[in-house]
Amino acid sequence: MTTDYIEAKHLKGVQKTMMTCTFCGFCKSVCPVFEDIGWDTSVARGRIIQSYGLLEKELPADPSVVENIYQCTTCKDCERRCPSSIEVVDVVERCRKDLVANGMILPQHKRVIENILKYGNPYGEKKSIVETLGMTPRNAELGYFVGCTSAYRNRNIADATLSILRKLGEDYTLVDESCCGSVMQRVGWNEEDLVALMEKNVKAVEDTGVDEMIFSCAGCYRMFKEEYPKFVKVNFKVRHVSEFLAEKELNLSSLKKTITYHDPCHLGRHCQVYDAPRNVLAKIPGVNFKEMTRHGDTARCCGGGGGVRSAYPDLSGKVAGRRVAEAEFAELLVTACPFCVNNLKVGKDEIGSKVEIKDLVEVLDPLLSG
Repeated sequence: MTTDYIEAKHLKGVQKTMMTCTFCGFCKSVCPVFEDIGWDTSVARGRIIQSYGLLEKELPADPSVVENIYQCTTCKDCERRCPSSIEVVDVVERCRKDLVANGMILPQHKRVIENILKYGNPYGEKKSIVETLGMTPRNAELGYFVGCTSAYRNRNIADATLSILRKLGEDYTLVDESCCGSVMQRVGWNEEDLVALMEKNVKAVEDTGVDEMIFSCAGCYRMFKEEYPKFVKVNFKVRHVSEFLAEKELNLSSLKKTITYHDPCHLGRHCQVYDAPRNVLAKIPGVNFKEMTRHGDTARCCGGGGGVRSAYPDLSGKVAGRRVAEAEFAELLVTACPFCVNNLKVGKDEIGSKVEIKDLVEVLDPLLSG
């Protein structure tokens, strides 16, 4: 990486936003990364200052600045706490776009992007998702967008979701999906490639004629609900699997365990889905449900988002460990995103916790008769 000043074309659009920041420091009380690093450069107000410095060419894009910008998990908790309502995630992601446009992409992220462009998934898997799961897309009322992580790394989540749909007697199908584009957007890749992915996925859905798509990945769900409509027409209903299941009559057997729930950032603060997963858990007989101290819109990030897990695994693991420590009173820690499942398990190992960690559908499927 060079230490040159950069052309920050994307940051120009949020110049007024950055100037609105009063540098009060309230963001320091909630940032999961600041808790570990402890420097102002690693918290929202520091990233705002650095982004503004890049825009005004008062600050060169040296390795330390790049690191600080890319250590943000984009969890949005700083935005919740900000008295000036600064859209911090937008500033950070615009800054990343400018860094990438100036050739300053992290090597870990570059490999992921190359895999998406070549194979349609961030993991470099050569088989498509429909080939991996052995299901041919067809015309149906309901579509299931599996997501790369559920298909290639957390197959239990995909299998459990499909099993639940079968037990409920749903007329469902998979679609010939590619990566949803969340990874691309989070790390600042160019809009042209991102929109091409969006158009490909929307066409794949439309080819099956489904009226509704459900998602087990919070990141994929957020993309279709919040990001896709900014660039392409989405003419079908979009719901997370927890929202879908919350409205169903579920014949569930008893589970006598103390359970708590972790809100994924992309499902919670980004999309405001808090009640649905809890309502599903409330349908399980025998469950003793208890909230963690920080839950709902105040839930602490697991540390796995924003490209932090791939670029800074040690930092990500420490953040996850602190989150798992908050759930030590429970026997089972449930979440609703495969990425959160994976990173929370890293956090479990980090602190030597005994709490079991599962996705919502993994808990539900063996209890559901059908």
